[in-house]
Amino acid sequence: MKVREIMTCTPYTCRRDTNLGEATRLMWTGNCGFLPVVGIDGRVCGVITDRDICIALGTRNKLAGDVSVGEVAGSKVYSCSPDEEIHVALLTMRDGHVRRLAVVDADGKPVGVLSMDDILMHAKATSSGQVADMSAEEVVRTFQGIPTRNLPQVVKRHREAA
Repeated sequence: MKVREIMTCTPYTCRRDTNLGEATRLMWTGNCGFLPVVGIDGRVCGVITDRDICIALGTRNKLAGDVSVGEVAGSKVYSCSPDEEIHVALLTMRDGHVRRLAVVDADGKPVGVLSMDDILMHAKATSSGQVADMSAEEVVRTFQGIPTRNLPQVVKRHREAA
């Protein structure tokens, strides 16, 4: 199975100078929690998630319109091509510890997004003697390989005291 068969096409994108209010509006409109960040050349140069926005606004004393995506977005981009086998994309997710990949063309321009939600919707349970294009077991192994973030020390100490 190829990534193009299950990815979400026509991704919403933003630029580094986009403010967090506008990025949030794009996520709301697109019903997504992930935006590829594109440079002036249209190539993906970063990503921003709804979590990134939430943490940024919760830790700054600024309005969403006063913080740019460039101040918050990660510059490490995990991506795949639409013609890549889904198994390779799953490995990229697991190795990068990410739940979403930017899907880019040969020029690095965004053509879609591949998320764990997309993958989960297409995974099939295997029956005896059957081989699935993408088994539920493979998806579970990938998801288990994406560790959750560590809690801040203050929260850890509070939990230990309880």
